[in-house]
Amino acid sequence: MIKIVILGAGNVGTHLFRVFTEAKEVEVVQWYNRSLDHIQLHRDTLAVTDQLDALMEADVYLLALSDDAIPITAKELTPLKGIVAHTAGSVSMDVLKHHTDHGVFYPLQTFSKNRAVDFKSIPICIEANSDQNRKTLKKLAEAIGENIHPINSIQRMGLHTAAVFVNNFTNHLYQVGAQICEEQEVPFGLLRPIIAETAAKIESITPKEAQTGPALRNDKTTLQKHLDQLRDPVFKNLYLTLTESIQKNDEYSKL
Repeated sequence: MIKIVILGAGNVGTHLFRVFTEAKEVEVVQWYNRSLDHIQLHRDTLAVTDQLDALMEADVYLLALSDDAIPITAKELTPLKGIVAHTAGSVSMDVLKHHTDHGVFYPLQTFSKNRAVDFKSIPICIEANSDQNRKTLKKLAEAIGENIHPINSIQRMGLHTAAVFVNNFTNHLYQVGAQICEEQEVPFGLLRPIIAETAAKIESITPKEAQTGPALRNDKTTLQKHLDQLRDPVFKNLYLTLTESIQKNDEYSKL
């Protein structure tokens, strides 16, 4: 049985609490958050605290905190016997180096508190400062998932950057599309089938093979019509930037 303490009650911390409390090989012994308001309803089933100096003994301490809060909180922690690991994609493991045993436990997924996710399919990227600590984090990951990968800090930063493009930026483009639909008084729902098909394509072909549209075809007439219709200068620049990127990428791939 691996005993863990979860620090943080944001999106990631909340999902980790839910999945680990259901795992047979894991015991969540304590949940920390700087505000008890978000976690005190669980005080009948486990220990909760808002004091870093009141953390209980555990095998692993998971810092499910914001990127900026991780190094600050890590320095405020008193020496702990267990592994201190953070859950961030863009934070180096080195910020924890003053702890004897440390590592990273990074679930590569987008999390919203009120939307369930299947941890069995989520890639969990692990890193540690020793083979033994890596084995412990791997065992912890295997208690909730099946897609485990040893990834170093540089690789993880690259993955996180890529994830921002395919997730955050893509979702922002959905927002742009929704605003354009609203301006034209057409339902955004009409775009859901094409969104679903675009996502489904990369299950069987590469993103490059899936690329279509006026930018790839260099359909200048259509490109100009789109630009003429866009009212927001930010959207115009975004359209031009993405068009240029698609065309340059296509040219590069043909070299």
